[in-house]
Amino acid sequence: MKPFSAIALIFFFATLAVFSVAAQEAQSWEVQSLSKIIPGTVEGKVDYDLASGTATGTNGVYVKYGNANLTADTVSLDTKSGEVVADGNVRIESGDQLWVGDHIRYNFKTHQLQSEEFRTGKWPVFATGSDLTGNSSNRVYYADKTFVTTDDVSDPSFQVRASRIKIVPGQYMEMWNAVLYAKGVPVFYFPYYKRNLGVRANNFTVSPGFRSSYGGFLLGSYNWYLGTNADGKLHLDYRTKRGVGLGPDVDLHLGEWGEVGLKYYYLHDNKANYSTNTFPQFGSISADRQLFKFTWQATPATNLNLKALINYQSDPLVMHDFFEGTYAANPQPGSFIEANKYWDNWSLDALTTPRINDYFDQVERLPDVRLTGYRQQVLDSPVYYDSQSSVGWYRQFNSYANIYTNGYFNQTNGYYANSAARADTYHQFTLPWTFFHWLNVTPRVGGRLTYYSSQNSTSFTNNNNTDVYREVFNTGVGTSFKASRLWVNATNGFFQVDGLRHVVEPSANYVYVPNPSTPPTQLPQFDGEQPSLLELPVMFPDYNNIDSIDAQNVIRFGLRNALETQRDGAMDKLVDWNVQLDWRLDPNTRTNSLNLLPQKKLNDLYSEFAFKPRDWITAESQTRYDIEGGHLNMTFEQLTFAPNDRWSWGLGYWYLRGAAWGNNVWTENNLVTSSFFVRLGDNWGGRIIQNYNIVTQRLQDQQFTIYRDLRSWTTALTFRVANDTGSAADVTIAVVFSLKAQPTMSVGEDVANRYRLVGE
Repeated sequence: MKPFSAIALIFFFATLAVFSVAAQEAQSWEVQSLSKIIPGTVEGKVDYDLASGTATGTNGVYVKYGNANLTADTVSLDTKSGEVVADGNVRIESGDQLWVGDHIRYNFKTHQLQSEEFRTGKWPVFATGSDLTGNSSNRVYYADKTFVTTDDVSDPSFQVRASRIKIVPGQYMEMWNAVLYAKGVPVFYFPYYKRNLGVRANNFTVSPGFRSSYGGFLLGSYNWYLGTNADGKLHLDYRTKRGVGLGPDVDLHLGEWGEVGLKYYYLHDNKANYSTNTFPQFGSISADRQLFKFTWQATPATNLNLKALINYQSDPLVMHDFFEGTYAANPQPGSFIEANKYWDNWSLDALTTPRINDYFDQVERLPDVRLTGYRQQVLDSPVYYDSQSSVGWYRQFNSYANIYTNGYFNQTNGYYANSAARADTYHQFTLPWTFFHWLNVTPRVGGRLTYYSSQNSTSFTNNNNTDVYREVFNTGVGTSFKASRLWVNATNGFFQVDGLRHVVEPSANYVYVPNPSTPPTQLPQFDGEQPSLLELPVMFPDYNNIDSIDAQNVIRFGLRNALETQRDGAMDKLVDWNVQLDWRLDPNTRTNSLNLLPQKKLNDLYSEFAFKPRDWITAESQTRYDIEGGHLNMTFEQLTFAPNDRWSWGLGYWYLRGAAWGNNVWTENNLVTSSFFVRLGDNWGGRIIQNYNIVTQRLQDQQFTIYRDLRSWTTALTFRVANDTGSAADVTIAVVFSLKAQPTMSVGEDVANRYRLVGE
């Protein structure tokens, strides 16, 4: 080490030590009657001796120094040495560790502790014993005749008793001559036993059950932790009809170099071509089915973000057949590597999306580099500028059957591919004005130039093997204002109204785009317009489907209404309602091979509504209504009741009109959903989830779960029937066991991912 570096390092640590001592000296004592902390308790008495720096208290005393505090019936304190002798209902909280006893000697400054009888705990591990002593130098404590348990009750069913114990608060416990007791019966002897104080302790989880498509199954995993830098799972599953499945999950925590995740799963499937879904099977699926997933996310600098995701599947249905919840969230997972660099007014993004699974539709970007200029002021003028420029090499794979639909894979018809280089640059200037101190008016003008190299194409797009240039011009103006009115004295007990404020915010945005120099039908659709149930943006650069840009002459009207009130000292929205409507002054009536439907004069009226009459009732609605045709194209309604922690009920309705509207041809959906939870006492609970399909007139998914608290364990017994059209009912009965100290799922995860309860 260079002399200067060594001196600088010594100076740094010396300075740090000085500040540490100064901070310690700055800590102050707080000694007072417990009745001042907990109103209603017996009035205590505290006496001070300023000369000797001592204090005594009786009838309930509270002492605080630094991050530690103590309560006891009687206290004798020496503030100079930091030592306190406490008797009667003594409780000491130091950091996140709790100590309880009837007679404890404790030093607030050195954290040395001595007690004849004690109890201590940091969830999920608790301990009790005698003759506790603490080491003031490294905060290590020793005790005799102890037992340790994860039960959160006074009479634990499962415990480990030991002749001697070592406790390092916040880290771990070590025990010697330890015996595991179940219901008072010794079942196992450990000459030496170590247990982490926290949720990062190695453990097993098992889930037995039966499913029509699996037969009987037993899913097991061993959860392991290696310090704070690595953890994971080892899966070992058996399904009587399908076979054995196994594989590891590994999570690495690398500090500033991010979080890394690895997952591999292999199954020799005895019925690989017996599909658990209704999709037709083409060809043969190998019995050796596997998947691999790699994730990485890191922020090595405050303005640099790195991400990677690699998804490999041996066949397109392995996720559906064995990881149903993951499949439901994303049936065609992609892979990418991305780097993002940020500055105050600019960002540079590099993205590559390799095609790992050759049976999914995908656009490969090899790579796509984009420079984005955020809206920024031009010198000292009132004009603002924003831009977006990108360059890359792209290759598009689509199955022939999916050119006109948004369906799933089809292995029989093969694929077509477009490949070309593309360079695109977009620049826009805006001039925001405010009139009368309330009216916002923002005219804008922009232009885009895009270059496509000669294409290697088997699709219906340009096959002339020539370079293509496209110019796009856009202009328009946006207007908006916000108005509000306040009724301070407006109150209503039923609707929990304490004051009322109405906020209204109308807006109108005009967008004009003349015909591009090259129509979208002659361009590869690397970034084409995708089917959407929501209204797509009309302004640039928010509308980022570069290859689908076409002529526009439209005004988008918007209106937001909100009623706000005060509940529990915070602002809450009683009503929040947003509506949106597009008036196309010159509708584009083209029908072309991109299958974009002809535009109407008035686009669908889109409404998003939320009503919260009380803090435990919420009604939400999303609707698209075709004004010209008089059709309800889409609606989603949700009503949620959650009055307490004893029961809750969510009722939903989902309707999708089966026809050609918006930018796609849709299949009709008409579904009623219900999710009801009830807790019966402290040990029992139940949940019922039902989805009724009105079109097919069947309960297409039913799930009934009973929860039971078994002191050290919790268990969930689930019965599920999936009754999809075109296939036999798939029946599942499953049991999930979980240690309270090591829950299989976090609170509420059984709702967000209910497939975890039935064998995923």
